Amino acid sequence: MRIIAALDILGGKCVRLTRGDFSTVKIYNQNPVEVAKEIENNGIKYLHFVDLDGAKNKMIINYKILEKITSKTNLKIDLGGGIRSDQDLRIAFASGARQVTAGSIAVTSPDIVLHWLSKYGNQMIILGADAVNRKIVINGWQKESDEDVVSFIKGFWSKGIKYAICTDVDRDGMMQGPAAGLYREILSSVKVSLIASGGISTIKDIEEINSAGCEGVIVGKAIYEGKIQLKELRDLC
Repeated sequence: MRIIAALDILGGKCVRLTRGDFSTVKIYNQNPVEVAKEIENNGIKYLHFVDLDGAKNKMIINYKILEKITSKTNLKIDLGGGIRSDQDLRIAFASGARQVTAGSIAVTSPDIVLHWLSKYGNQMIILGADAVNRKIVINGWQKESDEDVVSFIKGFWSKGIKYAICTDVDRDGMMQGPAAGLYREILSSVKVSLIASGGISTIKDIEEINSAGCEGVIVGKAIYEGKIQLKELRDLC
């Protein structure tokens, strides 16, 4: 299972939110490049880069920071937040992203995501499936849709999606354990490469995600709060 470190960017700084609430923002480092280098120096190869400014403004914004990180590290980076147009996608890839996560746009304009999937291939487009009470949420988790998370993933998987990131928003930033039961349910009906996100606070949580059959796990706040040391993650890579 891939270990993926999270790097959330707001106002040019490395931050974390709780349950996607911008009023809970906590700054951990003023220099995201420094954080990315530390992650790489500890043997982690994958980075989940979240453009929180982009999510709020519905367009990619922090691509210059992405460029700096990709020019100074060899991290394999997927970018989420603010991807709404062909231009956003081009900027993300030109700035060094290996993959992009299509979340809100997959709900509001699914045909656009299917076009991207056809143009770029299923190795480069990740489906973002963030949910509250099983319902997909969009626009930086500020709006709930009518889409059931399992049906949502299954529908895109049937049309060629290979990777999906699933976040149980109620668990995000809470460090109270992952939604392993939900992940098992998804994987019992869909042979998607599922990446788990939200609630991770211990190595045991990561082992539980692994046993659920997930292809990858994103670890964020637990790193920044010192609940999990980077060297512990290195041993799992």
